[in-house]
Amino acid sequence: MSKTPVTEIGEFGLIDRLTQKIKHYHEETLKGVGDDTAVIASGEDKVRLLTKDLLMEGVHFDLMYTPLKHLGYKAITVNLSDIYAMNGRATHVIIGLAVSSKYTIEALEEIYEGMLLACEKYKVDMVGGDTTSSKSGLCISVTAMGDLQKEKVTYRSGAQSGDLICVSGDLGAAYAGLLILEREKEVFKANPDMQPDITSYNYVLERQLKPEPRRDIVELLESLQITPTAMIDISDGLASEVMHIAKSSAKGAVIYEEKIPVDMQTAAVAHEFKIDPTTFALNGGEDYELLFTIRQSDYEKMKDVDSVRIIGHITENPAQTDMVSTSGNIVALRAQGWDSFK
Repeated sequence: MSKTPVTEIGEFGLIDRLTQKIKHYHEETLKGVGDDTAVIASGEDKVRLLTKDLLMEGVHFDLMYTPLKHLGYKAITVNLSDIYAMNGRATHVIIGLAVSSKYTIEALEEIYEGMLLACEKYKVDMVGGDTTSSKSGLCISVTAMGDLQKEKVTYRSGAQSGDLICVSGDLGAAYAGLLILEREKEVFKANPDMQPDITSYNYVLERQLKPEPRRDIVELLESLQITPTAMIDISDGLASEVMHIAKSSAKGAVIYEEKIPVDMQTAAVAHEFKIDPTTFALNGGEDYELLFTIRQSDYEKMKDVDSVRIIGHITENPAQTDMVSTSGNIVALRAQGWDSFK
């Protein structure tokens, strides 16, 4: 029997392989694998949302430049982002920690301080968890829960031909922050007496170290009486998430480069590294903005909202996931964002 290394198929290929034989034994399970959260029926008209993320030292964070309080805060917020990506309300979290002997009680208290700050800001209850030892490093596991009315659940799979593709905030900033931190880390390793001057990068550094999930967008959509037809959070880069919605909906998509929102500081960092800012937005990941589709009939409600940009539309052709460049060329989107196995 041949042996296939995980690196050959990557994270999403691995998920497909491991989950293809899953069966559900309870009628309450409305959605399992394949979206931002699982969806479990709760009474006649409500559902519960469940999701989990792991943060592994050396894979998802580097303690040379990640403050422990920020790490705890981020561990919570990236999970809440999945709940909001279903159009839901986050309510509870459960924490798992695997800790090596190099960590002190005070260090772990600092991580929890950050977690509790996130719970306070987003009004989420921490209701339990588990701790164990680790042979090396730190692993943080967070399970998040939420709820909403059954008819308002927004899956990745609901986009229809002609729907408008929208995105909140701006993109690529978290990746810009990561590049700055990695560059300054190498400078410090070469000369520990050299203190980095990173004051001019505050925005992109905060987007990397302390991301904020877009609960406000879910609240905005409700106030505008808009229920998105599909939605996903941008954790792996815009290109990957557009392709997820298109694939799940059995549709195509076209986005326009000139419409993609990129902050001025992000663009400046991209130019420093001699990289096209659009590449940051398409492939950087960890922005935790919301990508969603709306009906054309909701255009008038959305067109003047400052925090949301309309960047494209859904097409009928499932084989089409393209970007129209600023020069007018058509470029096929490729999922080149974060993959922990590659």
